[in-house]
Amino acid sequence: MKHRYFGVLALLALPGFAPAASREIQELQRDVGLLQEQVKALQASQNEKFAVLSASVQQAIDNARDAGKSAAVIQSSVDQNLRGLQTNLEGKVVGPVTAVGARMESMSSDFRNLQNAVSDLTSIINKLQAQLTDLNNAVKVLQAPPPPPPPATTGSAFVPGAPPTIETPTVSATDLYTNAQRDRTSGKLDLALNEFSDYLKWYGNTDLAANAQFYIAYIHYSQGDYDDALREFDLVLEKYPSDNNKIPDALFYKGMTLTRLGKRTAGAEEFKELYKRFPNHDLSRQACSQLREMGLRCATTGAAAPKAGVRRKG
Repeated sequence: MKHRYFGVLALLALPGFAPAASREIQELQRDVGLLQEQVKALQASQNEKFAVLSASVQQAIDNARDAGKSAAVIQSSVDQNLRGLQTNLEGKVVGPVTAVGARMESMSSDFRNLQNAVSDLTSIINKLQAQLTDLNNAVKVLQAPPPPPPPATTGSAFVPGAPPTIETPTVSATDLYTNAQRDRTSGKLDLALNEFSDYLKWYGNTDLAANAQFYIAYIHYSQGDYDDALREFDLVLEKYPSDNNKIPDALFYKGMTLTRLGKRTAGAEEFKELYKRFPNHDLSRQACSQLREMGLRCATTGAAAPKAGVRRKG
């Protein structure tokens, strides 16, 4: 019975509820339709904007690609121009500069060879001049009359208080001087030293006496005996006339001897004296070189030679 009652109630209430539900469904369907239309419009707008953005991006990509191509073309052109400029520089500048440098080096080498040749030639000429001078002096000795023989002595016993016996020369002046020169040039210095000493002892008044005295000093110098060499060079400068041909040599080698002994100031004075008295002599140029090595200046004007026998001790 109860079930019938509820069924009747449901049937009575159903007609009133059905229209209300239908309206809500219709409104909901209308809202959904509007929402769908909005979504479609939004999607269409997004698609349109995306299409525009894609076109812009593609255009940018195309522009970048074109710019890259242009940059590559410009880089290639720059590289080509640089290679061309380098080639021109190498052909027009580097090549000639290299050739000029090689030419200058060759000229410098030739100039050094010329200097060496001139130096060698000067040395040979100096030696020839010395030999000619010695030969001229030897001729003068030959032309001079021989010295008178010493008085003969009787007996050989020693007598207290008697004058010493005069030693008689055993060889002529020319032969003795020639032998001494030959032994000196062949390296027999001790033998040559004795022969020059004998020449001074027997023929000390001849024209070649100054030469013999100089060679005695020079042999001591070449043997490193500088004290004896200095004393013997002083004898050349003090004992013999100031116009003998060995004065320049004695001045120069006295200066060298003093330098070797550590007396550089005294040696420099001898070099200056040589240049003042004999400015055109070959040894004067060497004296100037020695002065410059000492840090001193070389005089450029000559002076009159001092009188014979007036010399200071070195």
